[in-house]
Amino acid sequence: MDEISPTVFIVDDEARVRKGLSRLLRAEGICVEEFASAELFLSRNKYEGVGCLVLDYQMMGLTGLDLQRRLEEAGDPIPIIFLSGHGDIATSVTAMKEGAVDFLTKPVDAEDLLKTVRQAFKRHEEALARRGDVETARRHCETLTPRELDVMRCVITGALNKQIAQSLGITLKTVKVHRGRVMQTMGVESVADLVRICEAAGIEPLNTD
Repeated sequence: MDEISPTVFIVDDEARVRKGLSRLLRAEGICVEEFASAELFLSRNKYEGVGCLVLDYQMMGLTGLDLQRRLEEAGDPIPIIFLSGHGDIATSVTAMKEGAVDFLTKPVDAEDLLKTVRQAFKRHEEALARRGDVETARRHCETLTPRELDVMRCVITGALNKQIAQSLGITLKTVKVHRGRVMQTMGVESVADLVRICEAAGIEPLNTD
């Protein structure tokens, strides 16, 4: 399968703005797709690669902020760079609180845009990697037996093997066997790594008191 090139999705209801931004980005070797509305972007097939949105804040129909919230509700981590000819402190603060990478005013400075796009690509790449790690962790958890899962949930509390054995009513030897199996299955070498993975995957600790 061919690797998908990082792509900028320009969503703006002004054709002149879309064309100008497209020329700028393509001159830097960046892949671009254009959309005249948020609705058209939402009708696109789900994008699986690294990318970002360069999104007009003020549009007819769904606004840029509406689209940002739709994507958040859908669990889509694609970063957003807002553009607006009507930018002010209040709107930019709202956009940034909602997770936007930046809020740039039109006409946008070319260097500012290119720098921000590269930052957005990096952020998205990291977000996709984290999501991939979480999905992998959840798949691994599904292969654990109920007892192994209990042991793991005790381990991430920092409990010692003796405490785990007493809490679960099993032998110390059994705890050691299950603990080794958990570490191998989850692909970790330290409890700290196991804790991070479990937190990301939403695995709750088991009280050993």
